[in-house]
Amino acid sequence: MSTNREINAQRIVVKIGTSSLIHTNGTVNLQTFDQLAYVLSELNNQGKELILVSSGAIGVGLNKLNLKQRPTEIGAQQALAAIGQSELMTLFTQRFNHYLTNIAQILLTHDVFDFPKSDESVMDTFNCLLKDNIIPIVNENDTVATDELDHRTTFGDNDQLSAIVASHVDADLLIVLSDVDGFYDDNPNQNPNAHLISELSVINDNTFTIAGGTGSRFGTGGMKTKLAAAKRMISENRQMILANGNDPRIIFDILEGQPIGTLFTSNGKLTQGV
Repeated sequence: MSTNREINAQRIVVKIGTSSLIHTNGTVNLQTFDQLAYVLSELNNQGKELILVSSGAIGVGLNKLNLKQRPTEIGAQQALAAIGQSELMTLFTQRFNHYLTNIAQILLTHDVFDFPKSDESVMDTFNCLLKDNIIPIVNENDTVATDELDHRTTFGDNDQLSAIVASHVDADLLIVLSDVDGFYDDNPNQNPNAHLISELSVINDNTFTIAGGTGSRFGTGGMKTKLAAAKRMISENRQMILANGNDPRIIFDILEGQPIGTLFTSNGKLTQGV
């Protein structure tokens, strides 16, 4: 029988995927934007330090331009991301303003963390914003991040980005909101008898094999990228929870210790919730 988890988190990174922000028909999910802004604003009012890693720039851009399919050319994708990122922040600004909360945009490339000077600079930015109760909203800088440059610029997906951000800002907890309820022992889309795993402390080759191709058709990663993010969190003795982002108010329940989604944690880090 499951019991409540003991989760004591002050600095929290929340990652939300495109599938939670965009309806299956390609339109913007305004309810999710509003609920996410409400939840993070309330937690901010309680004194929590929040960082939001948000996907969705290209999805919002497609909706803005009334396009049904994502372009294949890199330049066109980057242009679409530039349009969508502006619109994405407009949506967030409107909703966070409604809840009297200030936000800021931080666009990152991988090499920012690879070079000590730029790493120090962006960490100063994060810390100053959090000190002033401002919620940073983070995304990859898609307009300049490409695999063709002679140094690393891309994170590959925002699951990895969120884990790297959580690591660098020394976050207590990473909450990944997706279109799945957590990590299952088999693909729940194919096996109705698949069981949700409430807690996981070891991620190995077998775990990645189980993950298979699960995940949203809208996202760039899927379950494997979420496991890679969780593996990083476990290795650093941090905690991560994977849960369904259909209703962002679930974050309240997570922080209250309710056994929601899958908790990834190293042994002894938390009071076990199983």
